[in-house]
Amino acid sequence: MKAFNRWDTEGIKVQDPGLVSYINLEATIVPKTGARYAGNRFHKSRVFIVERLINKIMVTGHKSKKHYRSSGHLTGKAQKAYDIVEKTFGMIEAKLKKNPIEVFVGALENAAQREEIITIEYGGARYPKAVECSPQRRVDIALRLMTQGAYQKSFNSKKSIESYLADEIIAAYQSSSASIAISKKLEVERQADSSR
Repeated sequence: MKAFNRWDTEGIKVQDPGLVSYINLEATIVPKTGARYAGNRFHKSRVFIVERLINKIMVTGHKSKKHYRSSGHLTGKAQKAYDIVEKTFGMIEAKLKKNPIEVFVGALENAAQREEIITIEYGGARYPKAVECSPQRRVDIALRLMTQGAYQKSFNSKKSIESYLADEIIAAYQSSSASIAISKKLEVERQADSSR
């Protein structure tokens, strides 16, 4: 079975041992379960990782809980999101001459932050405290930052969302700070380090 009937997922290995159980590489030709498992705890980790990217693309641009940074052309249109991901993977394959799903999984591993900050109130004052990030949340945050970073760049731009998303995934795969997901991860981990 090949993803989009084009790309094989056999032989792709998740290098990060913490994320092995949370990045599912069992390919489906049409990655769309239609929220059949919504509400089942931890079930999203058993959904094909490309389908999770498609689902994240359908929620366009919340930026700090405001919806003004939206692309405007995609809210809940699964076929459009499917086409965007297929074109993006085609662009990645053309640029890097590698399996785009392998590149995407590598980008996810690089962009998944290990720590985050919570606020503790103690004696009327608030203090930041560094905590470890759970593996499922690491994948969620990386997917969200990649898609929203691409949407923010393509907003009011002549370049298409597909090319921005391809650039974002390639930059994250190469651990380049040109990727919004990587730069955000480094910033959060730096803050967590200073608030120990």
